[in-house]
Amino acid sequence: MGTVIEIFVVMLVVGAGAFAPLGYFIYKFGQKNSQPFGETEPHGDSPSFVNELVEKVIALVKSKTSGSKSKS
Repeated sequence: MGTVIEIFVVMLVVGAGAFAPLGYFIYKFGQKNSQPFGETEPHGDSPSFVNELVEKVIALVKSKTSGSKSKS
């Protein structure tokens, strides 16, 4: 009978450890205006060197392809 109680306690500890991240997320989600980690910046609003470089390359390719089509 002692082993059954020990196994129950161990499984209880393992279950609590497994669901602790979920409980933490629910706790944080309920805090600040239903935002899990406070004010976060919307994706894509911050300027990035890579984004600006890619936009320049895309504009260059578009200008080259549209320029070659209009000459024909």
